Amino acid sequence: MSLDAATVLLQWAAGGMLFCWFTTRRREVGLGYGWLLRGVYLLMALGAFAAGLAFGHVPVREAASLGVALSALFALVVSIVRKSAGVSGRQALHDRRSERVAAMTGIERDVAGAEADRTDAAGPEFPPILDLLPAMIGAVGLVAAGVDAGDDAAVAVLRLLVGAAFLGAITDAMLLGHWYLVQPGLPRGLLNEIVTAVAWLWPLEVLVMLLPTGMLAVLSGDVDDGWGGMLGWMWLACAFTTIILILVTRAALKERYYSAVMAATGLLYLAILTGFGMDIVARAVLADA
Repeated sequence: MSLDAATVLLQWAAGGMLFCWFTTRRREVGLGYGWLLRGVYLLMALGAFAAGLAFGHVPVREAASLGVALSALFALVVSIVRKSAGVSGRQALHDRRSERVAAMTGIERDVAGAEADRTDAAGPEFPPILDLLPAMIGAVGLVAAGVDAGDDAAVAVLRLLVGAAFLGAITDAMLLGHWYLVQPGLPRGLLNEIVTAVAWLWPLEVLVMLLPTGMLAVLSGDVDDGWGGMLGWMWLACAFTTIILILVTRAALKERYYSAVMAATGLLYLAILTGFGMDIVARAVLADA
C-alpha cells in the first residue's frame, strides 16, 4: 500500500465523476450542477497527472489521469452546447406541479403542447452516460496504481477502487446539498439517494482497510504507526464518527422543513473530514507495513 498525491487525486476525480452520473442521470438537477462537478474533477485529474509526472511516474495511471480530464472536458463542452435542451426530468417535474396547480385553481394549461414545443425547439439533450466515461478511465488508472503499489496488488486495488467510490460519493453529497440553495425546488429524494449510497459504501471502506495487512494490525500493535498507536485509534474514531454523521444526516432529511436540507449539508461537511480520515489515515499508516 502506498500514499501519493497523484493516486489520491485520481481517486477523487474518478469517484466524483461516478457520482456525478449517479445524480445527473435522473435529469432533475440543473445543468449548472453538472458543470460544477465536471470542472472541479477535470482540474483534479489534471492535478493527478502533474503530480504523477513530478513525484513518481506510473505510465498507465498518468495516461488515465489525462484521459479523465479530457473526457470530463468533453462532457462539459457537450452539456454547454446542448444547454438549450435543459433537463427533461426538471421540466417534467415543473409540468406535474403546474397540473396540480391547474387542478386546484381551475386554470387550464396545455402541458403536453408546451412540452412538445420545447422538444422541437431545443434539440437533443445531454446524454448522462458521458459522465461515466471519466469514471471508467479513472478505474483503469487506479488498477494500475494498485498493481504498482506493492506485493499484495489485489488488496491495494480493492482499497483504491472502494476508496474512490466512497470519497466521490461523500463529496458529491455535500456539493448536492449546497445545490439546493441554487435550485430550492429540487426533490429531496436525490440527496437521500446519494446519502444512502454513502451509507452502503461505508462498511466496504472499513472492510478493505481491515484486510491483512490492515488496520487490525495497527490497533493490535503489530504494525507501528510511529505515534504509539494513536493513528490507529484516530482511524477508528473517524470510521465511527462518519457513519454516525451519515445516519444523523438521513434522519435530518426526514424533517419536512427546508432548513433540514441545510442541516444535512452541514453534517456532510463534517462527514467529508472524517471520511477522508478513514481513507487517508489508513493508507498513510499502512504505506510502510
